[in-house]
Amino acid sequence: MKRYGNLFEKIVGINNIVRAHTNARKGKTHYKAVKMVDSDVLGYCVKIRQMLIDKTYTTSKYHIFEIEDSGKRRSIAELPYYPDRIIQWAVMQVIEEIICKHLIPTTYAALPQKGTHAALKKMHQYMTDDPRGTRYCLKLDVKKFFPNIDKTILKSLLRRKFKDKDLLWLLDDIVDSYDKGNPKGIPIGSYTSQYFGNFYLSYFDHWTKEQKRIKYYLRYMDDIVILSDSKEYLHNLRREIFEYLAVNLNLTVKENWQVFPSTVRGIDFVGYRCFGKYTLLHTSTKKNLCIKTKKLQRKKNQGKPLTKSEQSTVGSYSGILKWCDSARLKDKTINKFLGGQNGNSKRLARAEAA
Repeated sequence: MKRYGNLFEKIVGINNIVRAHTNARKGKTHYKAVKMVDSDVLGYCVKIRQMLIDKTYTTSKYHIFEIEDSGKRRSIAELPYYPDRIIQWAVMQVIEEIICKHLIPTTYAALPQKGTHAALKKMHQYMTDDPRGTRYCLKLDVKKFFPNIDKTILKSLLRRKFKDKDLLWLLDDIVDSYDKGNPKGIPIGSYTSQYFGNFYLSYFDHWTKEQKRIKYYLRYMDDIVILSDSKEYLHNLRREIFEYLAVNLNLTVKENWQVFPSTVRGIDFVGYRCFGKYTLLHTSTKKNLCIKTKKLQRKKNQGKPLTKSEQSTVGSYSGILKWCDSARLKDKTINKFLGGQNGNSKRLARAEAA
């Protein structure tokens, strides 16, 4: 397996650091730190370059806050824009392509030209091209994936791909910076974490495809779907997967794993429920859509204008519904709401088209 070196000098190149700021600032131009760097881009980027070359840089303290995601409370860790986010962008601009080349084609989370819709499309392809071979589904996900990533194992896997000592110094500092003293856990919300998470499971992906010869395999971060014509085979495979993840990655699988008939129950994956010939919106997403459109309807009835965030919500849900069989649901929610809008109707229609 090829190992890559001479990458640190590319990371600390001044043009790379300036480009990192340009990319990292998108959508954040109102940040005080972004405005500060914007006032003297070259000066601040030179300072970043020097602290990396001198190795005086260490990852800053994280700001921890909680959000509610699909009914679950999640801790999000946020780093200061300067210098940390710029540095992480500078790193990933150089090593992203190397990591992505290592990943198998059927992993989809947080990657260029991938995402939920690409994963859903591949699921449809599997189920429609080979209905018999995809009659049964093994569905599982890792228990508290990001908090349980073993830092020592992650660093050892990075050394299987990179041999640049200066780069590994910087990657080690980023990996070890979160929840210091805890041998496990990388932060949800950090730019590098989405790549580290994918990379951590990438050797498992290769094991499934190259050693176990699994034909129908999909992964969206730690959410895994395997299809087969035999439920006995999937039960046996499940035991091997449990052992591989425990021994090699120090991970455990949630207790809610299932083996079931795929087209009878449908497969819950990336926010949809796929039956092969048709797809429905996931139940929780459908409930949230109904609740939010009712709230917007009440606001409209009171003659109040929608905020930009609310207009974006309508457009976002319209985009989600395009990817499933949802004509009746859309008529009851989005279309009903849009049909009664006056002042905001054109803006909402443009949001829906986007």
